[in-house]
Amino acid sequence: VSSTDRIIAMSFPSSGKQSFYRNPIEEVARFLDTKHADHYKVYNLCSEKGYDPKYFHYRVERIFIDDHNVPALRDMLKFTASVREWMSQDEKNIIAIHCKGGKGR
Repeated sequence: VSSTDRIIAMSFPSSGKQSFYRNPIEEVARFLDTKHADHYKVYNLCSEKGYDPKYFHYRVERIFIDDHNVPALRDMLKFTASVREWMSQDEKNIIAIHCKGGKGR
């Protein structure tokens, strides 16, 4: 299994009106719970907004990166250390990473 087989990139898990054109948060949670129960961690790279981490069993880490900006080195080091630790705990562990649109950050 390569490391990219354990990474999901997606757009922001949304609620309300935004869920009509972005990933509905309930559907994202259902997918992750069905396919990767107890073996996923979500990384929110969006500084503009967040959501209730209860949807993902409180396995959410937020790295505040502004849209159309380069992240600070300390934030990238924090992120990579966290991912490395999570992935090394179990070979079934995956990460789901997102910003707002799913490709900018």
